[in-house]
Amino acid sequence: MEDFDRVQENTEESVNQDLMSEADARIRMSRSASKEEITARIHELDKEWDIERALEMNASLFAFSGLALGVVHNRKWLAVPAVVLPFLFQHAVQGWCPPLPILRRLGFRTRKEIDREKYALKAFRGDLREAVPEASTNEVLNAVDA
Repeated sequence: MEDFDRVQENTEESVNQDLMSEADARIRMSRSASKEEITARIHELDKEWDIERALEMNASLFAFSGLALGVVHNRKWLAVPAVVLPFLFQHAVQGWCPPLPILRRLGFRTRKEIDREKYALKAFRGDLREAVPEASTNEVLNAVDA
């Protein structure tokens, strides 16, 4: 992918390649799927959590837990949100934070990566027939990468 993506820039290239290869394999398998199967997969992709949502959820969970434990049990727990919130800020500014490599290895993708798969499936389903008439799988992948 040519567009600048802060998460991909801050992810090991082997992890990026693994995520891309897995998506490409799913896209290639979908080439022969029925429209109903493709539509079902598109709905799954619409519900897939991207890396941003996973980071936001994890940060808020840890920050809220630390805050609650700090108020109810021991003020030392307030150190948890004091550590977690700067990580979230760092991710917003730089596109990297300590949980990012772990979440990427677990398979969390960027919205752009998810949309790439979704638009390829829409092309196979026929949604983009005017833009990509009877294109090969490689032509569709090249079109969504452009």
